[in-house]
Amino acid sequence: MTLLAAIGFAVVAIVWVPWHPVPGGAPGAVPPESVFTAEQIRLGEDYASWARIWSLLSLAISLVVTSVLGFSRVGERLMARLPGRWWAKVVLGVLVISLIGRIATLPCSVMLQRHRLANGLSTQSWLGFARDVATNEAIAVLTTSIGLLVLLGVARRWTRVWPAIAATLVAALVVLGSFVYPLLVEPLFNDFTPLADEPLRSEILALADQEGVAIDDVLVADASRRTTTLNAYVSGFGNTRRVVVYDNLIESLPRDQALSVIAHELAHARHGDVVTGTALGALGGATGVGLLGLIVSTGSPRRRRSLVDPRIVPFVLALSVWGTLAASPLENGISRQIETRADVDALKTTGDPVAFVEMQKVLALRSLADPTPPAVIQWWWGSHPTTLERIAVARTAP
Repeated sequence: MTLLAAIGFAVVAIVWVPWHPVPGGAPGAVPPESVFTAEQIRLGEDYASWARIWSLLSLAISLVVTSVLGFSRVGERLMARLPGRWWAKVVLGVLVISLIGRIATLPCSVMLQRHRLANGLSTQSWLGFARDVATNEAIAVLTTSIGLLVLLGVARRWTRVWPAIAATLVAALVVLGSFVYPLLVEPLFNDFTPLADEPLRSEILALADQEGVAIDDVLVADASRRTTTLNAYVSGFGNTRRVVVYDNLIESLPRDQALSVIAHELAHARHGDVVTGTALGALGGATGVGLLGLIVSTGSPRRRRSLVDPRIVPFVLALSVWGTLAASPLENGISRQIETRADVDALKTTGDPVAFVEMQKVLALRSLADPTPPAVIQWWWGSHPTTLERIAVARTAP
């Protein structure tokens, strides 16, 4: 099953991911001095350097905490003290371990939020910040608990063939999550209202028709109560697909630049990028379950027996954290190719590279983006091409 899932992942990546999204090859990034002033470059670099410090420190703390709990007897002893039947221990274990990790990394999250507030990137109150942290934590505990209950429940029921069954169910959960996310999760963080600007709505629908994209609705998210950064996105697929525009994007960008952003997002829908991401996520999850089966089956007798025991929860969570970190370069490398194709399509649809360049500049300045992030940071965690790379594509567009 592991091999089949891995092969499926490779096939989807080869067939559906645009590995050469720019006709003739992607150009090199333009010089930062050709886009930004020296002061703008300095501000972006200063903000990004401190943001990276707090983010990387939070990651390091999380890795240490999960490793101590998962790869030593500490986590097993903690799980042994939890009351209830096996399924209750799983849920309580996820809750306790998640809370330990959250408390350990909370100072970094607070410092990062202070950094955003100090630089004008956040408009959120501390009460709102705390509410978002709690909501994210609750969602993480719920989804992780469901995954582990499925995993251990299947392993307890089918001791020999559990990896194949569990991998299939985990893949199905990923697909289900992608479908219900815009309906159940997004409303927890933002309120959505139909776009009242009828001329803009008509232009968005015309762009969608031009790109051959069927959309269910055009909504405005009240993002300005949380952030000053600008964004739009297309979420869901099938009957749940909708264009979502941040309210501050409508208020801050000229019409041609706002349409350039939206054309980029519609390109994702045109190429079924949500479906591609869902398929890759499902196959990646199935591969991960298969690898877990190999790790458990080749471990010590104590570890092999413990898969049906809730005491294995910290071990599985630690593997998940490290596995996610290890997979980040591949995941983000794929994302950058998909984002570049969406840029190319947006430029073709609007026929307005000048608006695209100005839009990229405004987005970078509003988010205090680092024009030239360290190569290893961009390779490992950069989900989008850099601003200078995206502008280079626009400047070479026909």
